[in-house]
Order: sequence, then C-alpha cells, then structure tokens
Amino acid sequence: MAQGKVYLVGAGPGDPQLLTLKGKRILEQAEVVIYDYLANPKLLSFCKEGAEKIYVGKKGGEHTLPQEEINKLLVKKAKEGKKVVRLKGGDPFLFGRGGEELEELVKEGIPFEVVPGVTSAIAVPAYAGIPVTHRDYTSTLAIITGHEAEGKPESKIDFKALAKLGTLVFLMGVKNLKYIVENLIKEGKDPKTPVALIQWGTLPKQKVVTGCLENIVAEVEKAGIKPPAIIVVGEVVKLRPDFNWFERKPLFGKRIAITRTREQASRLSFLLEELGADVVELPLIKVVPICNTAFLERLNLYDWLVFTSENGVRFFIKTLLETERDLRVLKDLKIAVIGKATAEALEGWGIKADLIPEKNFTQEGLLEAFSKIPIEGKKVLIARAKEARDVLPRGLEELGAIVEVVPIYQTVLPEETKIAFKEELKQGIDIITFTSSSTVKNFFRLLSELEEEVELKNTLFASIGPITSQELIKHGVTPQIEAKEYTIPGLVEAILTYFSD
Repeated sequence: MAQGKVYLVGAGPGDPQLLTLKGKRILEQAEVVIYDYLANPKLLSFCKEGAEKIYVGKKGGEHTLPQEEINKLLVKKAKEGKKVVRLKGGDPFLFGRGGEELEELVKEGIPFEVVPGVTSAIAVPAYAGIPVTHRDYTSTLAIITGHEAEGKPESKIDFKALAKLGTLVFLMGVKNLKYIVENLIKEGKDPKTPVALIQWGTLPKQKVVTGCLENIVAEVEKAGIKPPAIIVVGEVVKLRPDFNWFERKPLFGKRIAITRTREQASRLSFLLEELGADVVELPLIKVVPICNTAFLERLNLYDWLVFTSENGVRFFIKTLLETERDLRVLKDLKIAVIGKATAEALEGWGIKADLIPEKNFTQEGLLEAFSKIPIEGKKVLIARAKEARDVLPRGLEELGAIVEVVPIYQTVLPEETKIAFKEELKQGIDIITFTSSSTVKNFFRLLSELEEEVELKNTLFASIGPITSQELIKHGVTPQIEAKEYTIPGLVEAILTYFSD
C-alpha cells in the first residue's frame, strides 16, 4: 500500500474567505479531513465528494477526542495510504498543538507538510478595528495563551515582563480574565490601559466589549462574553471607534437564509456576506435531470429555442454533450431567455440570446417580448422544468406559434435539508429569501411537518419577484421585501433598501 501523507492546514480565524489559496487546494484534494471546533464548517464545502470528514473539536474543556487520540488517528489514516488534512483554527503552530501532532508523525515516519493559516491574534483585532501595532502607540507586541494563566504555581506567564510591553493579545483567556487583569495591574500596568474582548471575531456574529483594566471584568460579565474570544490590551484599542469597518457593514449580524439550490446559492451568499450578513444555506430544492433526448433529433425543425431558467440552460447543454453533440446543432435556431441571469448562463457557453425581456423577467415579460416580433407559424421549443406555469406556452399558441414543451429537469426536496431545517429555524433567522415558487412550497411543506411550532413572527420574508410573492401569499404570508428587478442583485438591493429606509 502506498504511504499516505498528512497536511497540517491553518483554517484561519473564522471567516472562510481568510483560508489561504494553498489550504483550499489541498482541501479539494483530501481524502480525509480531521477538523477542529474553530475551523469554520463552511470550509468543508471545498472537499471533494466522498471525502471522509472527522470532527475532533474541543469546546469549553470538553474533548471529542483527547490530543493523544487525535495524534494516533492522523497516523492511522496516513498508514491507510490516505491524503489527510488536519484542519486547525487559526495557525497550526500558534497555541494550536500542531507541534505535538508533527512529533507523532515524525516518530512514525509519516510524511507531512504545513500550510500556515491567518492567526486570530492579528486578524480578529483587525476585524474589530484594532491594529495590533501602530507607530504612534506601540512598537511591541506579545501573543500569550490565556489558557496557561490559571493561577497555578507552574504557570509560565511572566506578567512583570508583559506589563512593560505595548500591545498584549491573550488567546483562550476569557475564563481567566480576572486573573490576567489582576496580575498586569499588580506588575505595574496602568489600570486605565484600554482593553477589548472580541467574541467570534471575523464572523457576522462578532461581538466586542471595550473598557480598561480596572473595569473590563465587570463590562464583560455585563455583556455576557463567552469563549471563543480574545483579549487585546494596549493603547491601540483607542483606535477602534475610527477604524471599526467590519461592524459597519449594512447587513452586519443579520442572519439570512438562502433557500435556492446549493449549486446556485454561491452568488447570493457572496453578495450578502460581502454586506456583513451571516448566511445560512438552507436549500429547499435540488435540481435533477430528466432523461429526455428524443427532442434533439428534431432540433432542425424548430425556429426558436426558449430557456426559462439558468437550470434549463445547464441541463440542455449537459444533454447535448452527453449525447455526443455540441453547440453547432443550434446554428439555425434563434434563442429566447426569460431574463438576465439566464442570458448570462447562456453567454457562459459563448451564445448570445436573440430575445430577452427589457424589464419584466417573468413568463409574462417574455411573452410580451415575443408579441412584438413575427411569431405566427413559427415552431418553438421550450426546455424547462417538469413543473412550471403554462403562461408562456399558452400565450405563444394564442399568438399563432406551434409550441412543444420539453421537461429536461425537475426539482426535489433535498434530504439533508429536512434534517437541518428545524435546527436552523430554532436558532433564529432574520430574513428568509425565496427565489422561486418551488422554494416557497417546500418551505411550508417542511414547516407543516415539524412536531413543534417554530417562532417566525420576527422573521422577514424576501421574494425575488411577484410570482414568488404570489406563492407566499397563497400560504398566508405577505413578503415584506420584494425585488424590483427579478434577479439576484435585485433581491440583494431590495434587502438593502429595506434596512436603509
């Protein structure tokens, strides 16, 4: 059996976009991923299908696996010939016990590589608007494990030396805050020295409490700050009011659920996360192809090919390629699309649509666009979902067109969402976004199947357009937010407008 290899990868401080490019590439190749509590679970989406994922997190003194067992697990998986990623929050070598894991690998003759990560000691203060160094405030920085500072005789923390330095960053020190503060003051640190505690730094649920050495313990107790959090001591904390960029994002802290397919969620997720939102991907539909190829033999008989969604484009092209055809079969066809997103999906294959509605990106809008061109007697093929409204085909027939509707995909409810649905709602959602009637139907289907009622009175419902809104209204909900332009950017703009009014 071939020898495996272990990659010690720093996951960064929490924000998944702070993972290094090399870390992402190795995650994509991994056969086994052994990850910690502070490694953002969203990073596991980079793993290839079939990769084994093993959680070994440590939280509040509770260990899923003792460190010695984690070391043995790394060795075991590597000796099975696997490519193993040990994914650790922050940087593996900054109080991450990465050195202990490598010692075991060296002893067992296991090859390894280390991929450093962005450390929370610097990134978390930066997201709180605190530079750990500044030429006008300090030129010294110390990073200390607060976990060591437990008042034990064997503690190795030299508070006398620390009291003379500019910026102090304590990791894992929340439980020992009182001990840390008392010893810094005892060794000569000015009681008025500014202090900040930052909980869940770099994430949309980030919470920051500031004070000074003499009052920070009371302020933290009042705010209810719990681990994971870091402590920053020093004059640089004074810069937070001016430098606090992250918490000023317009959707900061808003927990927003995305209900569209997991494959299509990324663009909406990215736009909302860039605005500071805490995005929960809760796909209520999964798109699966319908094996239907007979219509391809008749493509040369049609005048128009119509796509009413991005999925229609994707599965049509997929069907072409799987039947050993290519885009040349479309050379004599004119193509119509329902809106901008569908047009962009088509352009991704180098094809420009011949017809697109100007503003109203619905079947009604596309029908209106068709009504302005000669369509009588023309043969139209509509490639779409199995279940869809018939506004367009009926309207085209009334205009004199000869229409054939070909279902090439259908939507189903993902099994994994059934499991996560209740738990995510119980944690509280500020906004639920809906991008199709199917997502609405499945949402209320799952809601009706819950054994206990979930509180949604403070939850906002956001719709991509009037058709989706009509489906919400059928279920007794009037959406507070509706996009004016029926696109993903339009939906994001509507959400922003709601909170800025």
